[in-house]
Amino acid sequence: MFVRAVCSRETEVVFPAAAPVGPVNNWMHSLFSQVDVSLNGTLVTPSTNTYAYRAYIETLLSHGAEAKNSQLTSALWYKDTAGHMDATDNENKGLLKRKDYTTGSRIVDMMGRLHVDLFFQDRYLLNGVDVKIRLVQSKNAFALMAGGDNPDYKISIDEAVLFARKAKLNPAVQMGHVKALEKGTAKYPLRRVHCKVFSIPRGAMSHTHEHVYLGVLPKRVVLCCVDNDAYNGTFAKNPFHAKHNKLNFLALYVDGQQVPAKPLQPKFDADGTYVRSYLNLFAGTGKMFQDEGNDITRQDFAEGYTLFAFDITPDCCDGPHFNLVHKGNLRVEMHFDEPLEQTVNVVVYGEFESVLEIDRNRNVVYDY
Repeated sequence: MFVRAVCSRETEVVFPAAAPVGPVNNWMHSLFSQVDVSLNGTLVTPSTNTYAYRAYIETLLSHGAEAKNSQLTSALWYKDTAGHMDATDNENKGLLKRKDYTTGSRIVDMMGRLHVDLFFQDRYLLNGVDVKIRLVQSKNAFALMAGGDNPDYKISIDEAVLFARKAKLNPAVQMGHVKALEKGTAKYPLRRVHCKVFSIPRGAMSHTHEHVYLGVLPKRVVLCCVDNDAYNGTFAKNPFHAKHNKLNFLALYVDGQQVPAKPLQPKFDADGTYVRSYLNLFAGTGKMFQDEGNDITRQDFAEGYTLFAFDITPDCCDGPHFNLVHKGNLRVEMHFDEPLEQTVNVVVYGEFESVLEIDRNRNVVYDY
């Protein structure tokens, strides 16, 4: 998808170069809070306003430094400086680089792949299937960071173009597909993602959230905590500032069985004893002991990149195969060293294995 956007002020057509404002990370995707995809009138994506977080988590954990410093900059990905995630001055090098593109109300062109389940599978879609995409723009205060008093900046999207690849089949192959559809359906294995959010009130020192996922359980879960006002949109804070909040206990419970067997018990103090939680970020995303990384250092983990990943499949091998469907209840339990200074939102990224089917009449059926 290709997007052209411009940042300006409500009272001025062009703001000065010295204005303390810049885009948040992964700006092309952060411009949208929700992306809905329908096939022949059937909605095949969850209707939640967490698209920006899904795109951020997938980009952050799926790619290493080489990709983030090259092709992903086309979507305006520039890593925020750990320890200065909310800074709007020169301390945040990532914001400074992104700001260079929008200074003086310059038009920014960006391009990238939409983070939608259907667009991450490698099979062609049958002809005769009507695809509709609906994008909902994020709040200005969410997609921009700005200093000063009473910031009044706004974002205007000048152009958005979707590029789709179309294949022209050999008539004999197409006839083979028609005959195959008389006996069965076209099947599309999907890595389905469903993000949820729950809040923990200010002053709490522990929290247990029941029924995070009820029914079919995900194969992978990623959690992070962000300030409630940052999640809802404020110019003064980075919505992707994943804070540790002095967390000292974290465990998932799948039908009462604790995952992992020994809970994560990090200490975010002067000693910084959180290496198990840090390595779990690689084990939970299939990168453990592989020659690849995610560009999050051990120090970064405690200074704005505190995400916790869990692989809850039976074999924990992150292979291309499907596991048996497991239905049940997923519960999250969290403890903190100190009372929370403010209300936080816990963003839960759940990854499922699903199959979407299309029959000869182009009816869409899915297992979720």
